Amino acid sequence: MQLGERKMTILRAIIRNYLETGEPVGSRTISKYTDLNLSSATIRNEMADLEELGFIIQPHTSAGRIPTDKAYRLYVDDMMEEKEREIAELKEMILETEGKMDQMLKSVAKVLATNTNYATVVSAPHYKKNKLKFIQLSKVDEKQILAVIVVEGNVIKNNMIHVSESLDEETMLKLNILLNTHLNGLSIDEINLGMIANLKQQAGIHSDIIGNVVDAVAEAIRADEDLEIYTSGANNILRYPELADNQSASELITTFEEKEMLAKMALESIDNEENTGIQVYIGEESKMQAMKDCSVVTATYELGDGMKGSIAIIGPKRMDYDKVVGTLKTMSNELERIYKKEK
Repeated sequence: MQLGERKMTILRAIIRNYLETGEPVGSRTISKYTDLNLSSATIRNEMADLEELGFIIQPHTSAGRIPTDKAYRLYVDDMMEEKEREIAELKEMILETEGKMDQMLKSVAKVLATNTNYATVVSAPHYKKNKLKFIQLSKVDEKQILAVIVVEGNVIKNNMIHVSESLDEETMLKLNILLNTHLNGLSIDEINLGMIANLKQQAGIHSDIIGNVVDAVAEAIRADEDLEIYTSGANNILRYPELADNQSASELITTFEEKEMLAKMALESIDNEENTGIQVYIGEESKMQAMKDCSVVTATYELGDGMKGSIAIIGPKRMDYDKVVGTLKTMSNELERIYKKEK
């Protein structure tokens, strides 16, 4: 049965409020709960219509209303239809935005926050101990060469290097061979000063180019190790009284705004070799002071070639763990299914 948008919004508000409190819901509560900006009298009229239609009942005189089985059925069917649309849209978007990872992960965070009514944190894929795969030096003109640097995961960084004299093709070839022979497969931590000095010595008069290329390699690897964090639903957790007092709320909001601690949390999840599935941190089990009154449920997803990311859902200790764990498993599996590359 189709209800008007206003009636459906009010019915959803009644059901959600009743699910949260277990208490009959009055018009004054609904006027604060919705964004309709309607008076209590108007809401009472709409509630009277919903009661006549069999969606809500008044358990006793002077009490608020509670949902009927008919209301629950409409709510569940509507919710399932909405979630199916969200998942279908997400899958379509994932397929459309391959190569646009940031857009897709922003949407994943938003969908998870909407689905669970908690806060979500999604990290971009990260390579542990990024290593150099290949360097290609190409002559641009008499005074410039282009260094194309490829790191693990086929992430490509370009860097323009200025030279004091024109380099012939033979010199370019020798420099390419020298750099790739000594640096390929190494992380930035493994490229030490002794190795750089040896490369410069072998390059002779072109030692400055070696120094510039090594700097570009370090920049490329470190830039890719800066973890991008996407969040959504931070305000959701403030709906829960135990998290809404001034100090707790302030610490949580600051954590979500600054993101530094969230990036650290994501990296710990990604780098934990023993973390092969869902992890649940309750209260003090979390290392983050701002989340000592929360529960944090995390999962990792892997997109192939060692590229891993983290998804976390943050809520009160009384969160719906079954729903959260199921949602995280579904999302991480979907990301892996679509993005994992065939070997």
